[in-house]
This record gives sequence, structure tokens and C-alpha cells, in this order.
Amino acid sequence: MRIDLHTHSTASDGTDTPAELVRNAAAAGLDIVALTDHDTSRGYAEAVAALPAGLTLVTGAELSCRLDGVGLHMLAYLFDPDEPELLSERELVRDDRVPRAQGMVTKLQDLGVPVTWEQVARIAGDGSVGRPHVAEALVELGVVGSVSDAFTPDWLADGGRAYVGKHELDPFDAIRLVKAAGGVTVFAHPAAAKRGQVVPESAIADLAAAGLDGIETDHMDHEPATRARLRGLAADLGLLVTGSSDYHGSRKTCVLGEFTTDPEVYGEITRRATGAFPVPGAGGTTA
Repeated sequence: MRIDLHTHSTASDGTDTPAELVRNAAAAGLDIVALTDHDTSRGYAEAVAALPAGLTLVTGAELSCRLDGVGLHMLAYLFDPDEPELLSERELVRDDRVPRAQGMVTKLQDLGVPVTWEQVARIAGDGSVGRPHVAEALVELGVVGSVSDAFTPDWLADGGRAYVGKHELDPFDAIRLVKAAGGVTVFAHPAAAKRGQVVPESAIADLAAAGLDGIETDHMDHEPATRARLRGLAADLGLLVTGSSDYHGSRKTCVLGEFTTDPEVYGEITRRATGAFPVPGAGGTTA
């Protein structure tokens, strides 16, 4: 069984529509895929309508958090998307994305980059606008060679010259809110230092004590030695370990199923969740 628990669609910053994503997941030989768009569940309905037979969809989201000035992402699985308190927090984060992106455009213009808000909005389309859309605008303009090249101190990395902050959850609050909504939490790519500063392992221990369910160990931004170290940490803290592609379509080089999650771990996630349940495909027809 092949299980990928971290993917993005055009509902946030991926390039596949939710319908395309589930069809591509089936074509890639996945049995189970999680849709975890940034701070939103807007892609669920389309993904479910298009879900091919033989593929199971796990609904989720990747929540934007910050701890002691360090940004981090919390994967939330199988929570009730209509639970009022968590929904309100996700809307606060989402609503802050437009002024934040506009602020980055202004900073880039001040640095002499001829980017425009209209260009970024076109790239984002109906998705929740974010740094990857601004980064793609920089690629279009030839300022950087790839989206990942834009996430440096020169440009859009945390604290970078064109960085603008946004509303983000405290991760302890995120764990509390997701649990109250019947969901399960996994710390996404916790040691991805190439993205910027990461929280210390002592913070992961504190999050585990607060109810964190797992950490994403097998990820393209973790070297083999890092994955091994995180597995040891997870064992010490009693945390689940997951593996995922963090697929964004053509916006990143990772492919669906590049890293996967053990079926026993997936089974434990579904056992812990009470807010929602995995959806088995019945042969979707959405174009």
C-alpha cells in the first residue's frame, strides 16, 4: 500500500486542481493521498467528486504556525472542517495572505524588481496566495532560476529583504484546536533547515507533551542522516513518523509518492481521528 500524506492543489499553492491531483495520484500508483492545502479546505469537494475508484482521500490542511519567531507548519488530518474555532483561525490566516503578498510586491519593487500585484494575482488564480506565487513571479521575470532560489535571505526567506510576516497560529494552540475538532497533528518537515531557521528538538518535545501526534520524517528537505535522527527522536517521544512528497505539481521538483507513510502509521492516524473519515474513491467524473 502506497500512502502520501502531504500534497497541495490550486486551492493553495499547487499547480494541479484538486481533481487533477487525485487523478494524478491514482496514476502514480498511490492507494491513499492526503490533500493538505495551506490553511484551507476549499479543495475538498472537488477532490471528492473526482476521486478515482481505488484511491482513498484523506482530508487535511497545512497550518501556518510560529514559535519564538520561527515559522513552522503543522499538518492536520481528518478534523471537522466546520468546527467554528479552528475555522475562524484558518480564515484569519487566509485573509491575511493578500495584504501580506501585496507587501512583498511593494518591497520587491523598492528593491528594483519590476514585479506587479497583477502578475502575482494571475499566478495565484483562485488559490490562497502565498510566497510561492511571488517566487514564481520572480522566476518569470528572470530574477531567480527556480522557486526554491527565491527562498533565500536575498528575497523571500524568513527575515529576507522582501519578507513580510502574516497572522500565524501558535503551534500549541494549533494542536489544541485540531484535537478539539477531532483531528490529528503531524509536524511537517521539522528539520528542513534549507528553508530557514528551524525550532530546536526541545521544542518538539514540548509539542509532544502538549499532544502532538507525529512528525514528518521522510521528506525531500531532510537528508538521510536527518531522517534517521528524527526517527530516533520520535521513538524517544512516542510520536508517529510519516513520509510524504509535499507535492506542489510543477511548482516543485518532488513527485507524488516520492516518500510514503507506513500503513500501520496511517491506520493509527485514522484510529485517533474522530472529526472526519477517509473517503474511498467511487470513480470520479469531474473534468
